[in-house]
Amino acid sequence: RSRSHTVTTTSSSFTANLSASSSTLAYDREFLRTLPGLLMVTEIVLGLLVWTLIAGTEYFLYPAFGWVMFVAVFYWVLTVFFLIIYMTMTYTRIPQVPWTTVGLFFNGSAFILYLIAAIVDASSVTKELDSHNYNSWAASSFFAFLVTSCYAGNTYFSFISWRSRTLQ
Repeated sequence: RSRSHTVTTTSSSFTANLSASSSTLAYDREFLRTLPGLLMVTEIVLGLLVWTLIAGTEYFLYPAFGWVMFVAVFYWVLTVFFLIIYMTMTYTRIPQVPWTTVGLFFNGSAFILYLIAAIVDASSVTKELDSHNYNSWAASSFFAFLVTSCYAGNTYFSFISWRSRTLQ
């Protein structure tokens, strides 16, 4: 009998802690006003343009555009994920994760792979391949280079943040 009482108490205290922690979920509106926040939103918008411009064509006939699609969609999803983490300040609730290092590796890998994808995208755009897809592929190449520059900027800011953490 005392065992069931213990389970009930534990269960109700767990429910109380869960509701208390979920009601205090922070929302950092100021993050969008910082340069890294603005770059992240720009990465999301322009990255969406890159993969929708390619997805609207017969990209699957050309392996190079498949690579560009993979990079664009993969980093678009991860950037949305990180934006949610930063906006909700979830990183403060998971202190075991070295967020500055994760951000540096994420932005650095996004910069490198997006640069490769943008070069592949630009070098694959020719009128001979398929003339009715030419404009979409050319536009996606342009936006891919813009997204690459945004990730380069965020890599710089991530490096500065990481460097200041390692010097402390």
